[in-house]
Amino acid sequence: MAECINCKAYTKFNGGLCYSCYKQDGNSGSGDVAVAIKEPEIKVEKKKKVITKSKDNPWISGVIKGRIAETIVEELFRSLGFQVFSYGMENSIPGIKDLLKGVRGDVSKNIRQMPDFVVFKDNQAHFIEVKYRASGELRKTDISIYGDYPFENALFVLVTKKHIKCISYKELAEGKEITSTCHNYLGKRKEFDTDKDMIIDYCKYAVKFFENVD
Repeated sequence: MAECINCKAYTKFNGGLCYSCYKQDGNSGSGDVAVAIKEPEIKVEKKKKVITKSKDNPWISGVIKGRIAETIVEELFRSLGFQVFSYGMENSIPGIKDLLKGVRGDVSKNIRQMPDFVVFKDNQAHFIEVKYRASGELRKTDISIYGDYPFENALFVLVTKKHIKCISYKELAEGKEITSTCHNYLGKRKEFDTDKDMIIDYCKYAVKFFENVD
């Protein structure tokens, strides 16, 4: 192993000086004595990885929650012995949604407001519009975003985090509304000969899907 000729410390070259002895002797960078030059330390800075949190799209979130609510209500009515027919805009006129962008007029308005389902039992048919509200509230102002609602005989089934409630459009037009504390339960509607225990079971499905959803 190469040693410094002064202090016997390790050096890279035989017969040379280590870096410390070289500095003590006041030598410059040129000369006949080999020296082990101290290599400068190079600090490498690690780049911090920036993680951007994706933002939720409220429109997509609303569509997903609405479809889950529709599925719960559809299967509930089937379980109660109703025939259920999908009736909304996308089901009755596939592809029309994109064509109606920017289109105004009574026809386009009526198409946009088509109820989600028609249910049929005992020679009675009903329009059913399904809504999900985390607040558990539904008012006429929530319905009339496109103007006057054309389906006056429609029934609105509201899925909340705890209950499934129902109100007719006529009742909404009269100023009545669904609140988080009201008792407008689907099982109390005179239009349906419903099984309250089965409705409670489907309410449990709603709780399961929506308990952690805004």
